[in-house]
Amino acid sequence: MKYDILVVGAGPAGLQAARVAAEAGAKIALVDDNALPGGQIWRQGPNHPAKGAARTAIDTLTRSGNVTHLGGTRVVQGLPERQLLVEDASSGYRIGYEKLIVATGARERFLPYPGWTLPGVTGAGGLQALIKGGVPVQGERIVIAGTGPLLWAAAVTAREQGAQVAAIVEQAAPGDVRRFAMGLAGTPAKLVQALRMRFDLRATPYYCGAHVAEAEGQSHITHARIRRGNEDIRIACDRLACAYGLVPNTQTGLALGCELMTTMDGTTALQVDEWQASSVPHVLAAGECTGVGGMELAALEGRIAAHAALDQRDHAQALFGQRARYRRFARRLHEAFALDPSLRALAAPDTILCRCEDVRFGEAAQYRTWRDAKLQTRCGMGPCQGRICGEAAAFCFGWGPEGQRPPFSPARIETLLEA
Repeated sequence: MKYDILVVGAGPAGLQAARVAAEAGAKIALVDDNALPGGQIWRQGPNHPAKGAARTAIDTLTRSGNVTHLGGTRVVQGLPERQLLVEDASSGYRIGYEKLIVATGARERFLPYPGWTLPGVTGAGGLQALIKGGVPVQGERIVIAGTGPLLWAAAVTAREQGAQVAAIVEQAAPGDVRRFAMGLAGTPAKLVQALRMRFDLRATPYYCGAHVAEAEGQSHITHARIRRGNEDIRIACDRLACAYGLVPNTQTGLALGCELMTTMDGTTALQVDEWQASSVPHVLAAGECTGVGGMELAALEGRIAAHAALDQRDHAQALFGQRARYRRFARRLHEAFALDPSLRALAAPDTILCRCEDVRFGEAAQYRTWRDAKLQTRCGMGPCQGRICGEAAAFCFGWGPEGQRPPFSPARIETLLEA
């Protein structure tokens, strides 16, 4: 199979890129490892159908006869002659393309602390995904902690499904949060959204300049111990949703040879030019994989990438002003919610760092690079391939990213033989 434009990722950036390309009459394939389009931010579920911009984009693509949606499909390897090796539930196969748009989004960043591997502890976005997938939380006491606006979005989702949000715990300093809130006047839609969430959660305890020091419990979490300055606050809970921002998913682009850059928040992302083109010919990138900046920015970048791939430079350039405005918002976001360096010391030496290979924090801390730690401890060599422990190690130890070796997702032997 060969397509004019192959889009990897069906979140806001990927959906908007596919929509623009489809409306231009190009032959499109949209690949995503989730069964339904929407990505993490627009994730659909039994009681959470797509709405608004997501519904519009999905309906447009559904009606288009020139779009093939390959849900439940993950990219395994890049191949020569503009091809990717992919795998779904039944088989592995090759897909060819003239232009490729990488829109693989971002994932949550987890930092290890005592008890973080207990049942009942998830990420904030992970909690949203569970709820949208149908997991009941009615009547449960939930502490939501970490940093950034995602905490509020997760809290609203939990509250709407009958959960009691016991506390929201934000690591950023109160002054930084206030300055960010005041700056929302420059993005009215964001301001209205923030005010609505704050009103809905007005009775919820909010701890600023605080972080989770420990998740307590034996077979399941029972309490979250919160540290604010020199004060420890113990909160009874049935769930703890804790994540420290988002990090770009660069694996696909990196495996294709795309150059990386360090973003304003210290993470690594795919480097692109003003047209969203990567350093690899015929490969563009859009959305959070090029730097975390929010849903609106991701969607705009997806549209720009598609116009550029179609050689519609005027259409792409017309969106540059809006993109610049949302990039300014992203800069304020990263400045306000930058991680406190003291969070590097959350873990004890016996705290698990790599859950897949059961490697403890103190073991990994002895080494200077990812490679050394892998060779000596197998840290990052389990099923998640370092997607969870990797960013924690990068923050805590200063380890830089390593190149991707195929396959960069777990795959069946039969699939690899297709390469």
